[in-house]
Amino acid sequence: MFTDIERIIRRHSNFTKLSMAFFYAICVSIAMNFFWQPGHIYSSGITGAAQLVASLLEKTGLPITTPILYFVFNMPLFVVAWAKIGHRFTIFTFFAVVFSTILMHLIPPVKVGFDPIIGAIFGGLINGMGTGMALKNNISTGGLDIIGIVLRKKTGKSVGSINIAFNLLIIFGAGFVFGWVHALYSAMGIFINGAVIDAIYTSHQRLQVMIVTNHPKEVISCVQKSLRRGITIVHDAEGAFKHEEKTILFTIISRYEMHDFEEAMRQSDPYAFVSITEVFKLLGHFYEPKVE
Repeated sequence: MFTDIERIIRRHSNFTKLSMAFFYAICVSIAMNFFWQPGHIYSSGITGAAQLVASLLEKTGLPITTPILYFVFNMPLFVVAWAKIGHRFTIFTFFAVVFSTILMHLIPPVKVGFDPIIGAIFGGLINGMGTGMALKNNISTGGLDIIGIVLRKKTGKSVGSINIAFNLLIIFGAGFVFGWVHALYSAMGIFINGAVIDAIYTSHQRLQVMIVTNHPKEVISCVQKSLRRGITIVHDAEGAFKHEEKTILFTIISRYEMHDFEEAMRQSDPYAFVSITEVFKLLGHFYEPKVE
């Protein structure tokens, strides 16, 4: 019975991941052919690198399309993902890249005369939404997402910030090829893209939680039942107003776990004082669910 249930859950998970891979492919194709290419705007990461190289090759008389270069540049990163992240993760990432390559060819580019700033804004929004949803479902869109996830495990930095150095090269390339005004628009689009990714893909954002409670055992039991998190206990604290004995609990959670944490607090001690702050840097072990 349990085997059948597990098989159903896994099949549903696979369908969801495949759907998100296709959803990303639609988003990046629309962003590319409706906004970036018409406005001469460069994307971030490997997609932007493919655009830049395609533009340079076109000037030399070697017209290799952006989708083909996008697929070729991703090939060595599949090897990294297979070795460092997970096999299922790599397989669905491969599907995302293949779907994107095909749809970028099939969806016809739009020739419009809008201001390039419109292309930068809407291209960044649409691509960021697709990328963020893919990452949230534990699949990658290829490119620097793979490098970002590998480095995040070692450094704790956000996926968006890891791409900055690489994207600076793309911005300078945009400046040399299309002019510095388009470089500025590309920088704006890259910033919007990264902001949307980080807003949607919240599992890498760390929060420090301080709980002042009269019911530490109930809180610890409920929080650890809902979340796989360690808790540090400070005994013999005293409230200054009523001079009551309190217990202070400290833990670190991800922003993605915020809803589960709040529900655990409502069940265990709805009157506890809770303070939540963003973590700038985290040293030591922090459990992350394994990516398959």
